[in-house]
Amino acid sequence: MAKQIKSDEKENAPLEVLAPKRQLAPVVFASPHSGNNYPPDFVTASPLDILSLRKSEDSFVDALFSAAPDLGMPLLRALFPRAYIDPNREPFELDPMMFEDTLPDYANTQSSRVKAGLGTIARLVSSGHEIYGEKLWFKEAAARINTNYRPYHRQLRELLDQTRQTFGCYLLVDCHSMPSVGGPHDPDAGRRRADIVLGDCFASTCDNKIISVVEDVFSEYGYQVTRNRPFAGGFSTKHYGNPKLGLHALQIEINRALYMDETVIKKNISYSANAKRGSKRNPYLKEDDLISVKNSFFGKTSGVLQEVTAPFVGIYSTQQLIKGFSD
Repeated sequence: MAKQIKSDEKENAPLEVLAPKRQLAPVVFASPHSGNNYPPDFVTASPLDILSLRKSEDSFVDALFSAAPDLGMPLLRALFPRAYIDPNREPFELDPMMFEDTLPDYANTQSSRVKAGLGTIARLVSSGHEIYGEKLWFKEAAARINTNYRPYHRQLRELLDQTRQTFGCYLLVDCHSMPSVGGPHDPDAGRRRADIVLGDCFASTCDNKIISVVEDVFSEYGYQVTRNRPFAGGFSTKHYGNPKLGLHALQIEINRALYMDETVIKKNISYSANAKRGSKRNPYLKEDDLISVKNSFFGKTSGVLQEVTAPFVGIYSTQQLIKGFSD
């Protein structure tokens, strides 16, 4: 079993690392948007109800990738919600129209994400509804950045540095999910999305041989896979990926219709009448679970992850990494 480590012993830790007993491959998984610890004062102050606020979550993505530690690779997950603060942005991508006071000069107020209402402190949830009824003060944004955003990236940097020191290279897999249909403000508005979208910022953050292996595994499982559209990769993919140095970063977006009911935010769990209760094919149901008459993505993720990561086991240099995928 993997060892579970909290990076902060405080009651309201902003993140959690699920670490293997021994890391077997130069791969680090991160789930920045699956957190659902909503501060009560944040929920109370918003005109939206909790279900509406949760529409921005990549709900249950940390659970989808929970097999990673048992396969010898760490999984970092944010516990704070994306609607509260988004770690997949620059630290100060802020919309000046959201604040009572003037933002500092170092704030990035002109990015496309800020203009879309999806900065470090988002103005909108993914459905397009306003999160706040009143303007904020900058000191509140700074406090969220210091207590949530910065600890997350310190921990991610530590995991990647340790991996590089041990193996001579790394692959960051940034784990996300996406609404099954493009939203009203998206370039693919109203269109059904692929099952899996792999993002490497248009071939700039991950070697093509690596992303091709990942693409082939998902395709062999019968999933429709596309690259970079509509999601090419966010801040983490760009910031931590540098293939020339053996530092690879790949974003994976999973269509939510594969594993959950998007309307009520509950997991779809496959049911097998022939399987023993509590087994992998017939798990005990939890509060957030729905029985699925089809095979749920949850039932396949362990096998998919094992096949995706198997080529990385025993790799101890970037040259060996790329050569291994070329054979």
